[in-house]
Amino acid sequence: MDYGVFDHLDRSDMPLTDYYEARLKLVEAYDREGFYAYHLAEHHSTPLGMAPSPSVFLAAVAQRTRRLRFGPMVYALPLYHPIRLIEEICMLDQMSGGRLDIGFGRGASPIELAAYGQDPKQAQRIYAEGVDLILQGLTQKTLDFAGEFFTFRDVPMELQPLQRPHPPLWYGVHSTESAERAARRRLNIVSLDPAEPTRTFTDRFREVWNEVHGNGADLPKIGLGRFIVVADDDETALRVARRAYPVWHRSFTYLFRLRGSSPTHPRPPDFDGAVASGQGIAGGPDTVKTLLRAQLQSAGANYFIGQFAFGDISLDEALRSVNLFAEHVAPGLD
Repeated sequence: MDYGVFDHLDRSDMPLTDYYEARLKLVEAYDREGFYAYHLAEHHSTPLGMAPSPSVFLAAVAQRTRRLRFGPMVYALPLYHPIRLIEEICMLDQMSGGRLDIGFGRGASPIELAAYGQDPKQAQRIYAEGVDLILQGLTQKTLDFAGEFFTFRDVPMELQPLQRPHPPLWYGVHSTESAERAARRRLNIVSLDPAEPTRTFTDRFREVWNEVHGNGADLPKIGLGRFIVVADDDETALRVARRAYPVWHRSFTYLFRLRGSSPTHPRPPDFDGAVASGQGIAGGPDTVKTLLRAQLQSAGANYFIGQFAFGDISLDEALRSVNLFAEHVAPGLD
């Protein structure tokens, strides 16, 4: 089973110059330790996301790694001009030697969309139109498109991605309906939800996949994302996770507290709550291996995505967690 990383780049007390360098050193460790891919969230006007321009940070990732695949999880399409995004995707894929994966979405937070002057009520329609438009621009020499939000006539596409017809596509699922859409479009998927509801998504994904593409078609990656801390023993891991997770959660809820609303997809306020929901795992290697194997089987996932750095977890703590995971946990997940 392949394993990867999900990252918010949520703010800590570290100066930003040092923060970015520490995170890039951690990304180098993901590369060394054989992780499959690094998936980066996009957020704006919030301490939850210190990579509001995923392409900028991922350009640095491309230069600091050799094998690791990487990409946005996801580009918030209502915040992009499609031609500019097509060009950035092509550049990143070429600069990395064809290691880019791309995820598209409507944006996780209506507050963030509104800060850019966008109408959140239009976000789903912009997303749906934007995906078709961007894929056309990635696969054709000339862009001709007429839609509700964008119209282009005879625009030359001078850049092409290295991976043809385009880099692999990803989609976050939170419902059976989104799982159905992803299966029809041959998308890799990831769920951050508890294992029981995730199983309803992954079962429906497989059903639609087989109906549309045939039972013999190779399944894409069906990912399960979790906060994870691996330490030398259970006590140490839980101490780190219980300290760091509330720092992350304050960033996660920052905009909603500021505007007097609540997240569409809430998360437990403390790590014990995340453990109870199955969305957080911490312990020594044997404990983590047992818990994670059970969750992957229960959720029907074939790919694990760990959030190893969150809140005030230090670089040394994260590096130790990553090393223990790669050497002692990952080999037991197959």
